Amino acid sequence: MAYEMKIRGTQDEVKIRNPWAVALLPIITLGIYTLVWWYRINCELRDYGNAKGFDLGQNPTNSLLALFPGGLIVVPALISYWRGVKRVMGASSLAGKEPLNGWIAIILYLLLTPAFWAYVQLSLNDIWRQEAEALPGQEPPPSPPSEMPPPLSSEQPPAGEPPQQPPPAS
Repeated sequence: MAYEMKIRGTQDEVKIRNPWAVALLPIITLGIYTLVWWYRINCELRDYGNAKGFDLGQNPTNSLLALFPGGLIVVPALISYWRGVKRVMGASSLAGKEPLNGWIAIILYLLLTPAFWAYVQLSLNDIWRQEAEALPGQEPPPSPPSEMPPPLSSEQPPAGEPPQQPPPAS
């Protein structure tokens, strides 16, 4: 499920999308969803950059045209993906988040392209959770699961110590 949100201080909207949907819908729609998704995330990045006063792309239509029909000669699509990843990295830096890794992105693109799309969307989801707010009347998206392990209960012994046995009943 996608959650529509508004970039703080603007009327521009962004979406938190399910990375599984981003990875699998292109297969079901024979690639059409990829074109729609690429155009929309480039619009979102442009709007976010304008809100922050930075250039994160100016013409999402050019990014789309680089994929199709430009992808038929391969090079424009590669350049569009490369620049798109750089835009996402720039947006992550503006938001104070850890940017996605360009090397991981290129390896995913070459070996398993749907995983590349999901990787990019996960990074965007992190940015939008921090930098956007839910639209009026909508509930905010659920928080991602905590990366911290649960705390130890007071009944467990410290690491490396054997558990204490209760004294034998006499």
